[in-house]
Amino acid sequence: MQTPVDVVPGFNLQPRLRVFAGSEMVLGWGKIMLLKLIRETGSIAEAARTMDMSYNHAWNLIRIMNNNFKDPLVAASRGGKGKGGAQVTEAGEKVLRLYEEMAEECLKATRSQWRKMQSLLQTSTPQPTSQTQNSAEE
Repeated sequence: MQTPVDVVPGFNLQPRLRVFAGSEMVLGWGKIMLLKLIRETGSIAEAARTMDMSYNHAWNLIRIMNNNFKDPLVAASRGGKGKGGAQVTEAGEKVLRLYEEMAEECLKATRSQWRKMQSLLQTSTPQPTSQTQNSAEE
């Protein structure tokens, strides 16, 4: 399940941008979260555990990203006695920065409409039910 990046009281708007190559999603909010966690932990396995996904699924997401950008976004070294590791490359850092900038620009572009929508929302945030959480993920 995907959760908001920053949990704050009340309603908030969080854009989720996606980049597609045909029907394949090359980059989106989940892959951005994976990149951030790899940067933070230095480990694909740890990032995958934190996101409650399998190591193989995390590697598949990394392969998709690495295969679609000119330069790889993640570099990994093999495990073993010395334990492996992973790091977000310079290209990956650029992608993270650009994604954040694009999300910020989306917020600026929708500020007026968001204010109008806020006036239509309840004054207090109701507690979500599990059914609401599941259906509202996308």
